[in-house]
Amino acid sequence: MTLISVDEALARLLDGVTPLEAETVPLDDANGRTLAADIRANRTQPPFSASAMDGYAVRAADIASVPARLRVIGEAPAGHGFSGAVGPGEAVRIFTGAPLPRGADTILIQENAERFADGGEITALETAEHGRYVRPAGLDFHEGDTLLAAGQTLGFADLALAAAMNHAALPVYRRPRVAILATGDELVPPGGDPGPDQIIASNHIGVGALVEDHGGTAIQLGIAEDRADALARKIAAARDAKADVLVTLGGASVGDHDLVQDALGQAGMDLAFWRIAMRPGKPLMAGRIGDMQVLGLPGNPVSSLVCSLLFLKPLLAALSGRPRIERLSEQLPLAADVGENDRREDYLRASLEIGDDGIERVRPFERQDSSMLATLARADVLIVRPPYGPALPAGTPVPVIRI
Repeated sequence: MTLISVDEALARLLDGVTPLEAETVPLDDANGRTLAADIRANRTQPPFSASAMDGYAVRAADIASVPARLRVIGEAPAGHGFSGAVGPGEAVRIFTGAPLPRGADTILIQENAERFADGGEITALETAEHGRYVRPAGLDFHEGDTLLAAGQTLGFADLALAAAMNHAALPVYRRPRVAILATGDELVPPGGDPGPDQIIASNHIGVGALVEDHGGTAIQLGIAEDRADALARKIAAARDAKADVLVTLGGASVGDHDLVQDALGQAGMDLAFWRIAMRPGKPLMAGRIGDMQVLGLPGNPVSSLVCSLLFLKPLLAALSGRPRIERLSEQLPLAADVGENDRREDYLRASLEIGDDGIERVRPFERQDSSMLATLARADVLIVRPPYGPALPAGTPVPVIRI
């Protein structure tokens, strides 16, 4: 079977993928979610001209020459504005956030005023220009302003802004539900007691964390033995869980015990592609069972996680309504020479170094075996080497994907 390129595989995987349905969630549940609609302000902020400091609300004309003596006619704490008006020679004791009283146009901060013992008068010790320490109405935003856009992922500052805009809930795209199925008689769950011919399963943990990190909900289906009936039950469990994506780990190659592709075919999968011209991750597979996307990742730990970054992450973004980001948008110089590449696009695990000149450089690890999780855990970036790429000396800029 002919190997297809990474770009072609991504295009086939994302072809026809549309965002999931929207739902409205409280602000407390919206962190990290993707907005499904533009959000307009329900009010003006601040809704009135307000004091930015503790001090006295005065008329600038009255303190143009100092010292100036003013009569204190009232007080305005935050949440309780002064109902009267400030006239010539008058002042109102005011606190941060309180509405500016009628007639006043300036805040004389308290450290620039001296209050008489009886509290009835102050002496202004410093001048202040018109509007000093006054936050005008609408300084931050006005009612009707569009401040949050559909497709953006909400963070802490966005949620604080939404609250200030007087929104208690927001429309967001539903989180993609991703069922994760590890396969193989050789696998034992973490914390288990492996036999002499077994290993500890790890891929499903890393893939599940990546799903949660990128806006999805991971549904762990456990480990399926290398039997058609066991695989069929797990695939049915994914459908019963209403998974939007089923990720299988291992068993998609061409060995006698690689049964996953046949099991998915028996379940009705329409195969989109199988086998990609990349390293690590050649036996990656994708398709659909009804409305459920299927992504068959390789069994080697590094292969499965690199393929998750390259394929599962953008699939989650598309389902979540986030804009697609160009995968090779950044280049950094090499910190060491690299050799020529063969016909497969290569993803070299590499560390990031910052030299005395402040420039970031990338240094590939000497060993790139697809079973070495410790190497991947130390890696900061993947260096992308195109098919038949020539040998490159240190200092050459190369495309990178940050991990």
